[in-house]
Amino acid sequence: MTKLEMTELIMAAKFAKQTSWAEISKAAGMSDVFVVSACLGQNTLPAEAAAKVASFLGLGNRTKDVEIALQLPPKKGQEAETVSKDPLIYRFFEITYVYGDTIKELIHEEFGDGIMSAIDFDLKIERIPNPKGDRVQVSMSGKFLPYNQW
Repeated sequence: MTKLEMTELIMAAKFAKQTSWAEISKAAGMSDVFVVSACLGQNTLPAEAAAKVASFLGLGNRTKDVEIALQLPPKKGQEAETVSKDPLIYRFFEITYVYGDTIKELIHEEFGDGIMSAIDFDLKIERIPNPKGDRVQVSMSGKFLPYNQW
């Protein structure tokens, strides 16, 4: 089973069951951001969490296939377009275009020459009530990795 086939089965089962990512993640015992990324084919789940997700979704005779696929290493970003046409995803490209150099400059000033890890990394999405319209708060936390000098 490919990661794409796995994702299609998961999405169809999620819709049929009328469940949420929060409920699926709770069943897995892991964060919603990480479980969703695994279900969309961009990360792997440990065996126990993969079994819980596949079982929770009630995939019938495809349960074991999805359980295994959730544990296989992905080809991260392979399905991505150069720049996404999806309006929400495009906003993140836009944010990077507008603020990328600023973020880089401020990180380098605070930490030195290096990068923020996307491996030793956490991502959290929250709704922040606001009288002018609710706000989306995206918090990223990645380990700083300095470049070696030799």
